[in-house]
Amino acid sequence: MNAYTRHLITAALPYANGPVHIGHLAGVYIPADIYARYLRLRGKEVKFICGSDEHGVPITIKARQLGVTPQDVVDKYHFMIKDAFERFGISFDIYSRTSSKTQHNTAAGFFRKLYDAGKFIEKTTEQYYDEEAQQFLADRYITGVCPKCGNENAYGDQCEKCGATLSPTELINPRSTISGSQPVLRETSHWYLPLDQYESWLREWILEQHKEWKPNVYGQCKSWLDGGLQPRAVSRDLDWGVPVPVAGAEGKVLYVWFDAPIGYISNTIELLPNDWETWWKRRDTKMVHFIGKDNIVFHCIVFPAMLKAHGEFILPDNVPANEFLNLEGDKISTTRNWAVWLHEYLDEFPGKEDVLRYVLCANAPETKDNDFTWKDFQARNNSELVAILGNFVNRVLVLTQKHFDGKVPPLKGLTDYDEATLKELPIIKQALEENIENYHFRDALKEAMNLARLGNKYLADTEPWKLAKTDVDRTSTILHIALQICANCSIAFEPFIPFTAQKLRYLLGESQTSWEMLGRSNILPEAHPLHDAQLLFDKIDDDAVDAQINKLHVMKAAKGAGAKATCEPQKSVCTFDDFTKIDIRTATVLEAERVPHTDKLLKLKIDTGLDVRTIVSGIAEAYTPGQICGKQICIVANLEPRKIKGIESQGMILMAKEPNGRMRIVHPGEPLANGATVS
Repeated sequence: MNAYTRHLITAALPYANGPVHIGHLAGVYIPADIYARYLRLRGKEVKFICGSDEHGVPITIKARQLGVTPQDVVDKYHFMIKDAFERFGISFDIYSRTSSKTQHNTAAGFFRKLYDAGKFIEKTTEQYYDEEAQQFLADRYITGVCPKCGNENAYGDQCEKCGATLSPTELINPRSTISGSQPVLRETSHWYLPLDQYESWLREWILEQHKEWKPNVYGQCKSWLDGGLQPRAVSRDLDWGVPVPVAGAEGKVLYVWFDAPIGYISNTIELLPNDWETWWKRRDTKMVHFIGKDNIVFHCIVFPAMLKAHGEFILPDNVPANEFLNLEGDKISTTRNWAVWLHEYLDEFPGKEDVLRYVLCANAPETKDNDFTWKDFQARNNSELVAILGNFVNRVLVLTQKHFDGKVPPLKGLTDYDEATLKELPIIKQALEENIENYHFRDALKEAMNLARLGNKYLADTEPWKLAKTDVDRTSTILHIALQICANCSIAFEPFIPFTAQKLRYLLGESQTSWEMLGRSNILPEAHPLHDAQLLFDKIDDDAVDAQINKLHVMKAAKGAGAKATCEPQKSVCTFDDFTKIDIRTATVLEAERVPHTDKLLKLKIDTGLDVRTIVSGIAEAYTPGQICGKQICIVANLEPRKIKGIESQGMILMAKEPNGRMRIVHPGEPLANGATVS
């Protein structure tokens, strides 16, 4: 590690028009928190800075839709996000906001310094203006017909139907979403940061001086630089944001891309009003920005150009951006409600903060997009946290309580195998350090878990539960070593799963710890008292994750139906007698396989409670065999059998067709006996 005096860590400011979801956590906040906690354990001087990004057009749109003020919107989500982060254990030194007075003063002062130094250029362009509302229109306040696909509700910046990137003047029959009238083009003047003037400096600083940056970050920067940089507007016509501090600039605010990163500075000022400049202007400060890949350009090119133009601030040493996290094989989408929201997770899985932290780090999209699934969440909890780490600690504590009155037993001589095991401790420590310091947090977590694996293997090989009756001295040594491995785990896991590390320290009777102690074999002294064993983790059952998967699809369907889709019309009326002829029962899928040479058909073996039968169903486009095996479903049991692709099908699965055409299985809300009738 380089000899920096202090470390300034920033995490991308979450946008305050919605809650935080697992994609944000995996991409930014968990890696940043791991790094901050690690540095603190090493005794480094650290400030971890974040806050809500509260300006910009999306917030004004949401406020208009809800009939409230933009301040109402950001107040709601700022406090929701802040509370969720605190409950989840993200260890910010400050979490503030860009609507604060400090931010307004800092951002305005930053702009004014650049303005007075002649760092901006002023340009006049034509933009759409709503004469009825008497205001210029941001791109998202303009809709019209997409020139690419004919979608009648394309936005001024993008058509969400075909995905085309647009400019407002490309729209056919543009209209204002505020008044519904047709806007007119009107001249307006704005200030621009001439990024092209900083291109040669950025090439040298990034492409030559920072070749150690992650390939995805370096590559995106190179692509932008090779494409040539253009001046970028730092102001816009809007009534929500930091007012431009120049005479004659009424009705103009700082563009959110210029305003938001200054929030890192203003938040530091709030935290350290008398000492903030030490952290932002001293060259012995190491600054690291943790962001997602959608913010690479702003943090690696635009913000550094702003800092360079200002002339007084340090530049980031690294910007370890992650890629995107998908959810159940699909992109996370807040508009489609395809997300796992942090505040809901914390309510629905109380006490399991560390399970999500562990899984999201283990699946971190560090170099490419990765996928979160609830089944993997369950598997990692049950087979890794419970079966490896939790099982090891529990066995050691239970055996120590049983045979040595809950106190660390003495060493009674070491075998070659004991010494070989203990030699692994500093090796794992070194690997942990190298990975964390190079921002390879996923590999670092594997090394931490290797400590628990080492302990489990040591117990399995030495079998102290057998030796306790015949060789007390040998048992004493084994458990002494196993307890030292437990103590090492309490340190190694602290950056990753801090709630568990704290609980483990309590069980071991440790009052304090530091990274310096990691790798040692004498952390716990002889006769040191321990607390009674408690389980660190418990298993997560199928019902819990099935409920989450079902919730995802229900919420997504509700969002889609409420937004655009229309239901199929009701079928013609049937009589009660017609309905009572249908025998609908619960059943469980025992086996599933694709029907050869077909795209849509699955052959299912079904336990109906009455018998075991075969049903051929056209659900292969919606479900894989693995997804449906073991699921409880509803079937029409008395449907006349018929041959499908030469296979006799004895019934029909009940399916629900969503308004968007997607097919989903209808299943009981809770487990029932097979053969239960539905009426």
